[in-house]
Amino acid sequence: MLIPHPLLGPRDAQEFTYLGDASLLNRPDPDAPNALEAFCDYVFLRDNPAGVHRELWFHEQGDRSWLVVTRNTLTHEILDVELATDVARRGT
Repeated sequence: MLIPHPLLGPRDAQEFTYLGDASLLNRPDPDAPNALEAFCDYVFLRDNPAGVHRELWFHEQGDRSWLVVTRNTLTHEILDVELATDVARRGT
């Protein structure tokens, strides 16, 4: 599978490490009244959807950037790739 890196162009998926659901970018507020429950959910409860899914990938064997890859988990078709820093700044 080739991942179209936004800065480096198409790269082999073997250069990357998969972390999981891109919603991990949305960390709970540690000062919130329900912080303990929110962090337990954040750490232990994960979706494993079939179909279109946003994922975090780390370019371990390259420029060491983090990417948000929108991918169809049934067909492995990559629909979109963005730098995780850009996604985090937007808050989406």
